[in-house]
Amino acid sequence: MISFFFIALLGCRLSTKEGVVCTIAGSTSIQPFVEKLAEIYMEHHRGVIINVQGGGSTAGIRSVRGDVADIGTSSRELRKEEKDLKEIVIAWDGIAIIVHPDNKVKDLSLSQLRDIFAGRIRHWSELGWSHRRIHFVTREEGSGTRNAFEDMVMHNVPISDEALVEDSNGSVREIVAHDPHAIGYISYGIVDQRVKALRIDGIEPNLRTIKEKRYKLTRPFLFVTKVAPHGLAKDFIEFVLSPEGQKILEREGLIGIR
Repeated sequence: MISFFFIALLGCRLSTKEGVVCTIAGSTSIQPFVEKLAEIYMEHHRGVIINVQGGGSTAGIRSVRGDVADIGTSSRELRKEEKDLKEIVIAWDGIAIIVHPDNKVKDLSLSQLRDIFAGRIRHWSELGWSHRRIHFVTREEGSGTRNAFEDMVMHNVPISDEALVEDSNGSVREIVAHDPHAIGYISYGIVDQRVKALRIDGIEPNLRTIKEKRYKLTRPFLFVTKVAPHGLAKDFIEFVLSPEGQKILEREGLIGIR
């Protein structure tokens, strides 16, 4: 039987039926990538469960601070009041601005993008396309993707209350994929053929422009812990940062840190 002292050394939790559980919570942008890493890690570590949850970056940071999660995930930079936590950059990502493939617009400036989400530009005809109303889709409050978008694009200009609010990157992608007049923002890592990523100020989001930070909407993907990682949490983080873990992230569409 595993003692509670041993569990404390592992830095994770005991599941009475299945063994040792390490809980990871936070960014829904990072969630699918960590789920993939956890699946592969567990295949090689019997009796260990990596429990990956969403909830948003802010919720993940709070979960770590409140000892509810062992590792938090954040798709935004930590704020000044959060800097007491330990942060580990696991990859880089771009925030892709997506539209339906039938949309004829190919390039937006940051100021045009800001005006769309502020409700100042209301019709696609103002951008050289159809005289149809722009349906703009944003993320919920507390989302790391939304916070990063607000920091890099909105510059203290509030997102209009007219925006449709969704709780995950996947749901934003689904709406845009089925609405030729919609625009939204998601992690570059989950862009697929159902949507089109726009150039921003002439720069296309791709692996090279994100890696070189030429694409302006580039952000880190973070693991966050309350104290220095140890035991199982540390071992999983080391796996994510290893050549194998980084190759998995790159294969899934992110930019490795090495």
